[in-house]
Amino acid sequence: MTTPSSCRQHSSVVVDGPDRAPSRAMLRAVGFTDADFGKPVVGVASTWSMVTPCNMHIDRLADEAARGADASGGKAVIFGTITVSDGISMGTPGMRYSLVSREIIADSIEAVAGAEGFDGLVTIGGCDKNMPACVMAMARLNRPSVFVYGGTIIPGLHRGQAADIVTVFEAVGKHAAKQIGDAELREIESCSIPGEGSCGGMYTANTMASAIEALGLSLPDSSAQLANSKDKLADCERAGRAVIELLGRNIRPSDILTDQAFENAITVVIALGGSTNAVMHLIAMAHSAGIALSLEDFERIGRKVPVLADLKPSGKYNMAHFVRIGGLQPLLKMLLDQGLLHGDCLTVTGRTVAENLADVKGYSADQDVVRPFSNPVKADSHLRILRGNLAPEGAVAKITGKEGSSFTGKAIVFESEESALRGILEGKVTDGHVIVIRNEGPRGGPGMREMLGPTSAIMGKGLGKTVALITDGRFSGGSHGFVVGHITPEAACGGLIAAVKNGETITIDAVRNEINLNVPAAEIARRLAEWKPAPCKERRGTLAKYAKLVSSASRGAITDGD
Repeated sequence: MTTPSSCRQHSSVVVDGPDRAPSRAMLRAVGFTDADFGKPVVGVASTWSMVTPCNMHIDRLADEAARGADASGGKAVIFGTITVSDGISMGTPGMRYSLVSREIIADSIEAVAGAEGFDGLVTIGGCDKNMPACVMAMARLNRPSVFVYGGTIIPGLHRGQAADIVTVFEAVGKHAAKQIGDAELREIESCSIPGEGSCGGMYTANTMASAIEALGLSLPDSSAQLANSKDKLADCERAGRAVIELLGRNIRPSDILTDQAFENAITVVIALGGSTNAVMHLIAMAHSAGIALSLEDFERIGRKVPVLADLKPSGKYNMAHFVRIGGLQPLLKMLLDQGLLHGDCLTVTGRTVAENLADVKGYSADQDVVRPFSNPVKADSHLRILRGNLAPEGAVAKITGKEGSSFTGKAIVFESEESALRGILEGKVTDGHVIVIRNEGPRGGPGMREMLGPTSAIMGKGLGKTVALITDGRFSGGSHGFVVGHITPEAACGGLIAAVKNGETITIDAVRNEINLNVPAAEIARRLAEWKPAPCKERRGTLAKYAKLVSSASRGAITDGD
């Protein structure tokens, strides 16, 4: 077949002409033929790794995406990037690299695709940070691209009940409370992660996959498929084909990633009861696309969008149940029919959201995983943007209504996640406490760790309704309870959270959307005037560089902007 020169805008610079003989010589060694030099080159960014079950199968998926691109007249080149496992590193100093890995992945995909002259991209992500990172790179490069989600894990089974990684974390709290013994803890540990795929509730991975499909950067159904399914293999093959089609039509991420597309993504995250991490990731993704997304957008949209999905961690169903009832497409149809989606947004199918949904049928009447608008899980957003003297630049809470809508208690202050977890497990935290974990922000960590260990220990010890937790760090999508994160300014930047003392009263109000330390303003001013920044905990390497570059969580914790 003859390929239009417009489809080879970047690869032609690398391989065309007598002076490019050295480039062609190198490429022949990795499998290019004479015919391949006239084809558009599609980079397939694989996050395959045996580091985590979330990504252990993605090599197979990358092969399918390459096969699809090749069959449609392209030349696919598979390349790798990193992943780190949140579930494994959680609660350790290594978790500081988790959010940092988002930037490394985005930078590495951009670097490879930019250096090698790829005309289009398929990116495949599994664990949490892969997904926003892939989109950030796609937006920066602005070449025809499709994102593929690696898929969700099937749940484990413990004594007849579904189990996942959060089950294990909460079992640690139950073990500390003497509710289960060593044998049962080992039993839970041994059966909760049965194979490949991302964590099985509406945690961060499934939240971001759903948001990216809502953005229009994935093919329909990509976000709600089991990792080990034939559907997922077919999704990857179609993605390879779709990139060639996008090249032919010159449809780029900038044509898809509009203000309205990001509003669609926020709407879907709320309707699903998704992770607080989506706030920071969507703001960062929008920044890469040149879109000015802010906390105010989440507030504005959250006032009119209900939570409809009864999914874990706060609900009772897991992602496999959501897949079984039809996945995201029927929910998108519901939201569109209700006037809550922008149906004219373009997607990677080459059609609009409304056109994609024209023939989609609704959920069957005999399921209650996704509720009707007449009976929502919550009438407005569970993602609450809080402000007040503790968070004048904003904080993010995940309040589903099951925790109550306000909490006033006495501060018990910890300088790190580890010390907080010890305090909870050893019984220092009791009813009425507001746990304050500070120095865990993007700069202070450095790296902004997730507090899944402490929040799970709280739930496991039966304190979920009687204590609250606030932090300048963030939460796993698996965290639940009365928790507030992303407090900005963070402690390392002189935020008031740095000056809270044990025993002082803190009020969190998710109706008025406020979080305040109940101390006289004059005393607060005195403390902040006396505050002095501590030196960065890291002097060299990736974490030190990150601490120097990173913005606040309220601005997406980005490293490539003002």
